[in-house]
Amino acid sequence: MSQETTKNKKTKDVFDEIDDLELPVESKGKKKEEKISAKVKINLTELKAGLQKIKNEATQLLNLIEEVDVGEELVELDVSQEKLPLVSPEVKIGKAGEKIIEGVFDGQNMVGPDGKIYSVPANYASKSKLIEGDILKLTIHNDGSFIFKQIGPVERERVIGCLIFNEAKSQYYVVLGDQKWKVLTASVTYFKGKVGDEAVILVPKDCQSRWAAVENIIKKFE
Repeated sequence: MSQETTKNKKTKDVFDEIDDLELPVESKGKKKEEKISAKVKINLTELKAGLQKIKNEATQLLNLIEEVDVGEELVELDVSQEKLPLVSPEVKIGKAGEKIIEGVFDGQNMVGPDGKIYSVPANYASKSKLIEGDILKLTIHNDGSFIFKQIGPVERERVIGCLIFNEAKSQYYVVLGDQKWKVLTASVTYFKGKVGDEAVILVPKDCQSRWAAVENIIKKFE
């Protein structure tokens, strides 16, 4: 065998040995992530109802913020929100096709389980001496008329304070010390109350509230 042939054979053996080695090889490019596609079915009716609820709650919060005086501490006063779990979440249909909805009185209106606001006539709220947290039943008849009924009154306590009027907000208040409650104008008018009179009001017993019901007025001057 010639010298050149022997040299070529050794060279080939070396390359064969290299091919047999398991050497770690670093990939120059990153492995592409696998894309997972998933189809999600969306119930548009439920989505719309959920967004409407969020909108109503946001509106309530904005109204609450606007009602707070500058420098006044914002405390947990929304009794109606705490009482909502106690009402039926369903809209019932009566024998004549009327809608029956339960809700919670917030001092002015009834808040439904879906967050919708139903206006309560001031004369009815005043006459019935409704306070925050009272559970109401609303019957909406086929002719569009609204009939409210109190079905779950919260425990009350009496407070005697001084009647004042905020001209900027056109709102009557009853004040006792550092506490202040809004009262319906219809109630003050019914009892012919005037600024400076003493007002006997009803408020929730176990929690704070923004609103109170006027039970009577003690005239300052006869």
